[in-house]
Amino acid sequence: MSQSLKRNPVDTFDNLPSPAPAEDRPGASPGTEHKVWYRKLERTLHAIERSEDVAGMLSAALASIVRDFREELGVIGGRLYRKERGKYVLTHQTGKSRAPIGYKIPLHYHPIKLLRKSGYLLMRESDPGFDRRIEEVVGVRVFAAILIGEKDEYCISFSLKGKIDETRTSYALNTIRHVLNLRLREQALFDILLEAKEIQVSLLPKSAPRIKEYDIHARSIPAEVVGGDLFDYIPISDGVLGVAIADASGHGLPAALQARDVIIGLRMGMAEDLKIVKTLEKLNKVINRSALASKFVSLFYGELESNGNFIYSNCGHPPPLLYHRERFVELKEGGPVLGPTVGTRFLRGYVHLRAGDLLVLYTDGISEATNSHEVEFGVPRIRQVISENLHRSAPDIVDRLIKAVHDFSGRTTPHDDQTVVVIKPR
Repeated sequence: MSQSLKRNPVDTFDNLPSPAPAEDRPGASPGTEHKVWYRKLERTLHAIERSEDVAGMLSAALASIVRDFREELGVIGGRLYRKERGKYVLTHQTGKSRAPIGYKIPLHYHPIKLLRKSGYLLMRESDPGFDRRIEEVVGVRVFAAILIGEKDEYCISFSLKGKIDETRTSYALNTIRHVLNLRLREQALFDILLEAKEIQVSLLPKSAPRIKEYDIHARSIPAEVVGGDLFDYIPISDGVLGVAIADASGHGLPAALQARDVIIGLRMGMAEDLKIVKTLEKLNKVINRSALASKFVSLFYGELESNGNFIYSNCGHPPPLLYHRERFVELKEGGPVLGPTVGTRFLRGYVHLRAGDLLVLYTDGISEATNSHEVEFGVPRIRQVISENLHRSAPDIVDRLIKAVHDFSGRTTPHDDQTVVVIKPR
């Protein structure tokens, strides 16, 4: 999972009943027993946090409770069930539990109905609805159970024996149930993000185009699982290559979805033989009408011809740097960022690339990366890295620029998405 959930049961679960104070129970040592109790509870929560998958997490919780809470709660055995086709099916057990794996308990069983109302249940064989025929197979006379998952996908049941402290049992199991549900929600969200990452990665070019006139390379590093930066190469015709770099405002899933829409829209516009300006104006309208929170996208798009001609339009993006005849030129011609205004007009710019030149496209995650003193890396440092590495290949220049930013900021995981594209005429 992406992040562990650190929870302190003492101050996090205010809605749960507190365990009875040690001084209220005969023979208890005030303070000491309380600390031991919470130490065991925290150990169970840590076992949950360390688990990497749902099955491991639930099994770890089950084993920890059975191992650590025999004395405090009277737990002697435990079982994990998964809901399948109108029944809870036993998938794992530990301690004194004799039911066969695969044993089924119907959803219409009265204790299950009670359990689904509150998520927690403590039941004795003398309670109404306790079915000895069902429980005899398991070998219990007293049990506590919790349901886990948004749709009650899992049931964890515990065999209890001896004197039962109902308040303490409720507190412990409800605390654990709460943390398990948080982890399941976190896992579900993480799975969605992984799917989004797969979509985003599928949109990024797998390799740079091989063109004899140019050495081209790019690299993108998201600040989160998915990011708002994208770059693309779009074949226009023989001898003409479209090159794009985009940055949706913010980062994370909304920005990634917005950047994805921009790249797809750009590809569609070029496939329809639309002119650069016309395509950008249509993209601007689409983003303006978007329901996503991220409605501002900077984009730089240019068409590179084999003879060195480069026609471009810059939509509010950090100006790419062209090193030409021992000086830097910033490619600024274009218009504002895409999204805020429907009727925006965009201009085109033109430069000519020749051997010895170098064109570097980047996002603001590069120029605005800060160090521990909140000083930005800045464009002058980008120029310095370029000047010092003109003789190197495009992949080397990309790597050295990103490394320089990471060394400056002291972070290998950036606060903002970072993307660099280098085009070097041969």
